[in-house]
Amino acid sequence: MEDLTEGPIPTHMIRMAVPIAVGMVFQTLYYLVDLYFVGRLGDAAIAGLSTAGNLQFLIMALTQVLGVGTMALIAQASGRKDRADANLVFNQSLTLAGACAALTLVGGYASAPAYMDLLGADAATRQAGLTYLWWFLPGLGLQFALVSMGAALRGTGIVRPTIVVQILTVLLNAVLSPIMIAGWFTGRPLGVLGAGLSTTISVAVGVVMLSVYFVRLERFVAFDRALIRPRVAEAKRILAVGLPPGGEFALLFVYMGVIYWTIRGFGPEAQAGFGIGNRVMQAIFLPAMAIAFAAAPVAGQNVGAGKGDRVRATFRWSAGVLSAIMLVLTALCQIRPEFFIGLFTDEAEVIRIGAEFLRIVSLNFVATGIVFTCSGMFQALGNTVPSLAASATRLVTFVIPAVWLSGQTWFRLPHLWTVSVVTVALQAAFAWWLLAQELGQAYPSVATASRNRAP
Repeated sequence: MEDLTEGPIPTHMIRMAVPIAVGMVFQTLYYLVDLYFVGRLGDAAIAGLSTAGNLQFLIMALTQVLGVGTMALIAQASGRKDRADANLVFNQSLTLAGACAALTLVGGYASAPAYMDLLGADAATRQAGLTYLWWFLPGLGLQFALVSMGAALRGTGIVRPTIVVQILTVLLNAVLSPIMIAGWFTGRPLGVLGAGLSTTISVAVGVVMLSVYFVRLERFVAFDRALIRPRVAEAKRILAVGLPPGGEFALLFVYMGVIYWTIRGFGPEAQAGFGIGNRVMQAIFLPAMAIAFAAAPVAGQNVGAGKGDRVRATFRWSAGVLSAIMLVLTALCQIRPEFFIGLFTDEAEVIRIGAEFLRIVSLNFVATGIVFTCSGMFQALGNTVPSLAASATRLVTFVIPAVWLSGQTWFRLPHLWTVSVVTVALQAAFAWWLLAQELGQAYPSVATASRNRAP
């Protein structure tokens, strides 16, 4: 275990954020390698993979429930130096991971056809998306084990083993993708089927590697058969912290579904352009999100240790650095967004739509960074309901206007992207206000001292 309750906050943040950022750079390559080779298959393949890939947000909702609950409780237990509680949380997390994996496979295979029928722009898009899902779903199910083990290590202040495994699995996927998607060396291209299969194989290898690490090297938290039997009280503890962040990703799935449904009338080019633009945006966000990922365990251990001044210092440092990074990313997307989209397709209309999306939506990158930071702090505090409340505002501010816009004869895609920018800004402001209230209630003496020191 790494003690994050003593020493300079920036040092701890950088020590954790750098390896996380390296891992996320490789995760970025994971997104982009698949997108590059699928982009060579045409608009329908891109649109199908992007539409089907939206289901990942729903799975991420479940992984957030598991990961955030596990990380927050283990971080707080680590701050208290309570190894017994950390071990109990970890093993109960593994039990929940198995249940979530089963739910993903059963629910995914049962609902995939109806999902693609609802959102696919045409028959070719629907078939491509369905083919991808058949082979992608096992990989989604296996992700729960990776999330549980990675969250446990992050809660104890250890990130390197998870990052090493992540890098190796991404490299494996980068090797498998051209072989399976494009048929390199084999002469048997599998198209979108290969994209899903290469991901599933890579995740399976990652699960095996991280399991070996826990068995051979990890000591603070470890597999324990006596603790893995389901315990309702412990499951409730994990779910109480994890369900609100999971709800945030479930809402994100709804928002994305509304976008795909709203723009389907513009054809597969629109869905492909948005799909590439959105994947590019997710990819460039990943390294920046390393700051928010590092803030949660650093602040969480200090919450467990009762050190409110260090909790606030963690927020100030992470918010400032993340905002600066997001400003740089905004500038990149304003200068030449066509470059990013053109890496994955040569279709002029797809490039135009994707570039237009990036240029407009990049205006909310700083606000998005604030949302990430606040979310990490709520996780550390063990009260993630306010973060969910902030995300839920977009049900009113984004979904309702989007549905209304889709019925107007003058509706064009930039209108939808502009609404998104405004609603993210509102979400960020609300999240910031809620966090200020939460910190003031949790550490009133710190808040009073801060006011007394103010000029």
